[in-house]
Amino acid sequence: MVLDFVLRRTTYGRRIFAVGGNIEGARRAGISVPFVRMTVFSIAGTMAAIGGLFLAGQIQSASQTSGGGNLLMNVIAAAVIGGTSLFGGRGSVWSALLGALVIGSIQSGMNIMGVSNAVQFMITGSVLLAAVVVDSLSRRSQKAAGRA
Repeated sequence: MVLDFVLRRTTYGRRIFAVGGNIEGARRAGISVPFVRMTVFSIAGTMAAIGGLFLAGQIQSASQTSGGGNLLMNVIAAAVIGGTSLFGGRGSVWSALLGALVIGSIQSGMNIMGVSNAVQFMITGSVLLAAVVVDSLSRRSQKAAGRA
């Protein structure tokens, strides 16, 4: 809730979207691009550390192989399915949460059905590819209509 408030209701959040959408345009608008990028990476690192603590608490151990497998692909797929653009400048916290729920449901369903890891990788990759293609096509159609 805090991150959603920061992104949608503060000038810092608008600066994040401006830098994500067009770095040169943000620089020309007077935004300190290095500062925004550094703080965003710091926040992302903090959130990753908190996620790692939750994962370690859930599996009750910590090792170098924790979080391996298809976890990274699931995280990226969840963000993209939620509407976060890989090309930058678009997305919200709530839509990323919805994407995580969708990917989690797909993953749980495949685990219940006993689908092998290799097939799970292929299905998740296909879903991710479809989401990226839809995002790219929507960007292209918005650009053609003059809205991007």
